[in-house]
Amino acid sequence: QVQLVESGGGLVQAGGSLRLSCAASGHTFSNYAMGWFRQAPGKAREFVAAINWSGGATYYADSVKGRLTISRDNAENTVYLQMNSLKPEDTAVYYCAAALSKAVVPKSYDYWGQGTQVTVSS
Repeated sequence: QVQLVESGGGLVQAGGSLRLSCAASGHTFSNYAMGWFRQAPGKAREFVAAINWSGGATYYADSVKGRLTISRDNAENTVYLQMNSLKPEDTAVYYCAAALSKAVVPKSYDYWGQGTQVTVSS
């Protein structure tokens, strides 16, 4: 089992920044591809960003390219999501996920965190 715990969410004004963290435990972190997803009220969960096991490859949803950056620190067993130039439409619960895969964007993710709320006011 892999346990994932997100933190760093909060309330921020439009144009502001937040950095989300996801701490992993339970297995060798560097074996896992990691991803961030989000779910806004009344909407389906959507993909945000992904990073491969080494951190050498990343992939983003078009809606966040140039504003959000995914990174990881395998020594700290943590994946990050730096969020800049935030917009009200970024308001959602953000989830991190882990997949035992060498792909940047796995077909599916095996483990999920509990989520952290991000609210962007206009």
